[in-house]
Amino acid sequence: MSTVVSQTPVEDVIRSKIVEALKPSTLEIYNDSHLHSHHEAMRGGTSRETHFRLVITSAAFKSKMQPARHRMVYSLLKEEMERPGGIHALQLRTRTLEEEGRQKEREKQEQGEMIADVEQL
Repeated sequence: MSTVVSQTPVEDVIRSKIVEALKPSTLEIYNDSHLHSHHEAMRGGTSRETHFRLVITSAAFKSKMQPARHRMVYSLLKEEMERPGGIHALQLRTRTLEEEGRQKEREKQEQGEMIADVEQL
């Protein structure tokens, strides 16, 4: 019997806690740790999971301002942020289903405008 050890244990915990608590319709997790490995605070560290960027769409954010949404996520990940070698930086993009829909509509409209501009050339 072999034991499989995750190569991304911090990311796995992030995903598990957010999915369980916020039931997101969208969850994107980006490990940006490699972009910060040269920073003084990261030198000598052994963790390759210190800097994350999250995009979360959840109905749980409805009627809450961004600071309250971020506090929700921080409280979920408090243990991972306080642990030595744990999460050093966390960039959040939190939105409701309606906000995600508006964003996608804007992107679709912008893409259509770009295509129209190219066709005019």
